[in-house]
Amino acid sequence: MPTKLPLARRVGRLGRGNEPKSKPARMICGLAALAAVLLSASTARLDASAGSAGASALASLPEVLPLAAPPMRGLAGLPRNVDALVGALARKYRVSAEATRDMVDAAYVEGGRNGLDPLLIIAVIGIESRFNPIAQSDGGALGLMQIIPRYHGDKFDAAAGESMLDPRINIQVGAAVLREYIRRAGTEEAGLQLYNGANDDDSNAYAHRVLAEKQRLKLLIRHGA
Repeated sequence: MPTKLPLARRVGRLGRGNEPKSKPARMICGLAALAAVLLSASTARLDASAGSAGASALASLPEVLPLAAPPMRGLAGLPRNVDALVGALARKYRVSAEATRDMVDAAYVEGGRNGLDPLLIIAVIGIESRFNPIAQSDGGALGLMQIIPRYHGDKFDAAAGESMLDPRINIQVGAAVLREYIRRAGTEEAGLQLYNGANDDDSNAYAHRVLAEKQRLKLLIRHGA
């Protein structure tokens, strides 16, 4: 009858069954551990080198400066001191400041659209109607820029309810007419005479009145008073 080993000794032998049984095996494990250590150290050095190179690259980039803010402009490119212009016009022509500002705004919109100085449009309004949007001449000219509707029906849609007594429609049509006459006549002065129906006036009196008013408005814009 075979002799049985005590339980503790049998368990001990089973537990040691996974241990390396030879010196070469232990050497292989040691070399693997050393390789892992060397690989880890090399990776750390590469990471440090990459971080240093990235920092150097960032440091060499040119400084990005913020863009300069554009000059302050109001609606439709109105000048900064438009209040001085509006106030002066409202006082001179006895029109509410709010209504005057709307008309000035429309003049700047149409000036930009037609390649005209907005102050020229405003000067024509002052001379033609004194900023009265319901002005009417004996010849049937209407509104701010004294447009005769039957001559310029191609520039607005009466069937859709557009009227020369609407300040914005009037300025829209008047600016288009003024641009057309200046191009046809060849100069601003001659175009103004044609606009007034006085192209046979050698004194150019109408054009001189408008241009004098335009110059006055420029001084208002420049000095804000």
